Amino acid sequence: MGHAERSHALLSASGAHRWMSCPGSALLEEQFPDTTSDAAKEGTLAHELAELKVRNYFYSVDFGKRKLTSAINKLKKHELWQDEMQGYTDDYLDYVKTTALKSKCSPYVAIEKRVDFSVYVPDGFGTADCILISGDTIHIIDFKYGKSPDGRVSAENNPQMMLYALGAYVTYKMLYPIKKVRLSIIQPRLPDGISEWECTLEELLKFGEYAEECAALAISGTGDCVPSAKACKYCRARGQCRARAEENVKLAFFAGRKPPLITNEEVGEFLRVGEDVAKWLKDLQEYALAQCLAGMEIPGWKAVEGRGSREWTDMDKAFEALKKSGINEAILWEKNPLSFAQVEKVVGKKDFTECVGSYVVKATGKPALAKESDKREAITNKISAAEAFKEEK
Repeated sequence: MGHAERSHALLSASGAHRWMSCPGSALLEEQFPDTTSDAAKEGTLAHELAELKVRNYFYSVDFGKRKLTSAINKLKKHELWQDEMQGYTDDYLDYVKTTALKSKCSPYVAIEKRVDFSVYVPDGFGTADCILISGDTIHIIDFKYGKSPDGRVSAENNPQMMLYALGAYVTYKMLYPIKKVRLSIIQPRLPDGISEWECTLEELLKFGEYAEECAALAISGTGDCVPSAKACKYCRARGQCRARAEENVKLAFFAGRKPPLITNEEVGEFLRVGEDVAKWLKDLQEYALAQCLAGMEIPGWKAVEGRGSREWTDMDKAFEALKKSGINEAILWEKNPLSFAQVEKVVGKKDFTECVGSYVVKATGKPALAKESDKREAITNKISAAEAFKEEK
């Protein structure tokens, strides 16, 4: 079965961060159609390519080079295929290979394994990208193709990965003396895109008890809706959720502070609690526009045609007419170099590094505001005493 055709559980592992923190969202978003995006389809395509490569490495007798090449050629016909997928999936394969080779004994390997954790979550199941079992350790490896830094995912206490681990433990506990659990998330399109975390079996089983409690609230419909930037980001009900609307309206129009100027402490708190306000307004606008286009009424609002742009009906004929009228062809065209990313994409990541890597330097990024939990080092324009009084040479 292809990745895109797989079914999804009501309380899925991939949505665990949502239904565990906001139990009321599970049944609420069932009222809305499950849509997808080109980015999601691109990720699915990259996952299929990654699966083929890992399968060829571990099961080369049944799935040899010829079958691999044939399968990849089929994927290349997809409209969202990008040659750069080859390099990024190779990075994922390298991690899996290196991890397997470091094992003290030859590991058991399961690729794209459907795991059942319904012992803890009613009808709960999911598909783990790669499972390695060696000795007393079970290792869950997940491949994510997203490239946005905002989409960086940590393996530490990751509910999706821990549910996969629970499902794998239930499946294999009679065959292996599992005592430790390792989780790895590989995001090759991000710098420092590898996140690893380890816990004991006792810690995993304790998480399972907590997941069971959250699932009971979610599936019974008795759990509350607890809006947050992370939980609401991909929730299908985010545009109409009353709890989210009331929370964000309260934050947006809060006027209970008396002093004329707010303190830095208050700035930090407002940034934290108001993180979802702008996102909520955008989701609300998208929902209202869809309703208006569908012929429904949103009092005080209507759908209108946006500002259009001019386009050539036939650029070649237009330019030919300009040349015949006496316009020099040279002024109709510009010669511009490809961008850094475009050159790397055309040449290939490996050849690019070998050929012109020495001519590349990473410029300092523009200062950006981030949460204190961000792993990047804090920067400041504040001048230290040593810098202020150092002697000029």
